[in-house]
Order: sequence, then structure tokens, then C-alpha cells
Amino acid sequence: MKKKSFVYPVVFMVLVTAVFTLVLSFLNQTSKAAIELNKKVELHRKILYVFDMYDESDSVEEVSKKFEENIEEKKYKEDKVVYVLKEGNETKAYAVPFDGPGLWGSIDGYIGVDKDLKHLTGIEFINQAETPGLGGRIGEAPYKEQFRNVDITNKVGDEIIVNRPAPGGNIDAIAGATQTSTFVKNMLNQDLIEFISGGGVE
Repeated sequence: MKKKSFVYPVVFMVLVTAVFTLVLSFLNQTSKAAIELNKKVELHRKILYVFDMYDESDSVEEVSKKFEENIEEKKYKEDKVVYVLKEGNETKAYAVPFDGPGLWGSIDGYIGVDKDLKHLTGIEFINQAETPGLGGRIGEAPYKEQFRNVDITNKVGDEIIVNRPAPGGNIDAIAGATQTSTFVKNMLNQDLIEFISGGGVE
């Protein structure tokens, strides 16, 4: 085939595209298992964080061992899972899923509550796309650590999570990210109150 022919670049591009498609397909297939494993380990790290059991120095093997020895999965609603912290046969706490709209997209994660459904153990976000440096700070430790051991027995109106400086507030809203803080507070109140009203899971 002559290089000056108009067919030559078309055939060349088709061959190049086919080769790269095959290479990408191969890489996708060979890395799929590793990607799924990494996603699983990352979720386990986040659930352990909700229960205040995560240590940044833990290896992948230590995270998996700690998770498998202490935490059970329970089906919740139609398509969700509640993670249950166990000590022997005794339930110690729950990691309850929450989700809702944020400022720039959906937010979801897990909020921990003790077996008596009276105190929070922690919070972790699975997905959020809030503004970096503003609403995105919900994913940072100073915001998340506020949720440790928070007493939620004193309801204010219909809320158990209240942003300060409102009366009865128990969580500091993020300065400059009032809307994101409000979105998070609302979804937590809705999903956590629903879980508590149902008495947890068996």
C-alpha cells in the first residue's frame, strides 16, 4: 500500500487503535483483582476509623485481620449494609450508612453509634466532592474527630446532630462551608434517627 494513498492513514489509525484497545483491555483485566482488593481494604480502614480502631501504621494484613476478627456485616434496608462491632458474641457498636446531596455532588459515608444508641463513636466519608479547602474539609481529621463520644440523647427539636453555635449544638460547622456542614448535619439526622427508631439491627 502506498503511503501517499488516502487509505494508508485510515488503515494505520485503525491498526494503532486496535493495538491500544487490546493493551488497555489486557491491563484492565489483569489489574481488576488488585483494584477490587484495594477498594475492599480502603473500606475496611474507613469502618475501623468509625469505630476508632484504625492505626495509620497498620499494614494491609493487619487491617484485614482486625476487621475480620471484630466486625460483621448485616444487611440493612434493601441495598445497604450496617457494620457491627463485636466483642465475642456481644455487640459493641454499629457503623450506620448515611447519604444525601452535597453542594457539588452526593455525599455518603458511615456514622458510628454505640450499642445503646446513645453515643457516637466516629464518622467517615466514603464519597464526597465538596470544595477543597472549604466543604472538602469534612474529610479531614479535625472535623471528623468531633464525632467521637458525642452524647446524642438530648434531642433539639427533631435533631440529634446540631451545628454550633445553634443552641444545643454538639458539632462545630466548618467556617466558610456552612452549606456543606448543613447538608451533612441533615443527612446524619435523617439516617441516624431512622436507624435508632428501628432499634438497630439484629
